[in-house]
Amino acid sequence: MKRVVVGLSGGVDSSVAAYLLKKQGYEVIGLFMKNWHDDSVTISNECPWLEDSNDAMLVAEKLGIPFQVVDLSEQYKDKIVDYMFREYELGRTPNPDILCNREIKFDVFLKIALELGADFVATGHYCRKGILQNNGKEIYQLLTGVDGNKDQSYFLCQLSQEQLSTSLFPIGELTKPEVREIAAELELITAEKKDSQGLCFIGKVRLPDFLQQKLQPKEGVIIQIRYDSEIYNKATPNFETKEGELAYKATKYVYQIQDGKVVGKHQGAHYFTKGQRKGLAVGGTVEPLFVIETDVDDNIIYTGEGKDHRGLYRNVLFVSNIEIHWIREDLALSDGEHMQVKARIRYRQALENAMLFKVKEGLYVEFENKQSAITEGQFVAWYHETELLGSGVIS
Repeated sequence: MKRVVVGLSGGVDSSVAAYLLKKQGYEVIGLFMKNWHDDSVTISNECPWLEDSNDAMLVAEKLGIPFQVVDLSEQYKDKIVDYMFREYELGRTPNPDILCNREIKFDVFLKIALELGADFVATGHYCRKGILQNNGKEIYQLLTGVDGNKDQSYFLCQLSQEQLSTSLFPIGELTKPEVREIAAELELITAEKKDSQGLCFIGKVRLPDFLQQKLQPKEGVIIQIRYDSEIYNKATPNFETKEGELAYKATKYVYQIQDGKVVGKHQGAHYFTKGQRKGLAVGGTVEPLFVIETDVDDNIIYTGEGKDHRGLYRNVLFVSNIEIHWIREDLALSDGEHMQVKARIRYRQALENAMLFKVKEGLYVEFENKQSAITEGQFVAWYHETELLGSGVIS
């Protein structure tokens, strides 16, 4: 009998995943990952780890599977929390959930599972795994979940062939309503539980409060840039090569204070991210202001009025070589090659037509349509049909 360790989070998805695996004849063990226990930065009654671990334990009892809590808070702090602080300090916007999957669930947690004699680890992610045969060698595929509204393949875009080889995603063939229906039939305590919102296994966090633990408040100005600013009206040069054109289009706008007008003050540019609307506390405009750029060196936030402001949109981004990750290593592009794909730059974004261009220094992703708030530090993921092929950190 194959042994599977399930990451029981105290939510309905992992609960049903554990049930399905037991039903399929696996020997199932439930493990709850305790990743954080600083209650000062979580909103009370919003997914505290103690309540979740208790729900996970009750689910394990109901299903008749062994259960234990593993404390990974030290590793989580080193690999995820410190990374978040570092990225925000640099004016980049991290995605801790993707890193949590790569560094914690499918690395630290996976190693613990293997030490327990497990053949596989399983999670409640809405995605699927496929296996191809190539010259007698197995190639693992990361496929989108059947439920288009809940597909979570994007969060697993940094997994490797080795990590996928020992992973199972039991609910990937189901829709969320079907998962809740199964949980209700089993009378699991998690059947009606709301989906957790917030950082991976921490809960709902007040991000400014969280960041202020290390990044000190620092007053600066908010500048509004007009939609018809001269910055956006410069003539596009003629390009001798496609690479030259891509490099030009991937370059973000550089603003100076004199390009706009001061409309307010803020407490730290490192607390804000491109595309952000909330938290600016500036009135007097017909449409809300959106952050179009942050300058953490000079502590300035540049904004534009309305979600269609020109400063928010570009259609080319760049990923440096060190940040390119191919799940399908056999399909990796060589310098000078290109590939037609579908791509997204954030979870829940509809997949968009794009072209990958591999150059000596990295990879350009050229979208057919302009994208709102392409943000350094976030992940771009590219797909062919229902398969996620690879991803990279936006430079």
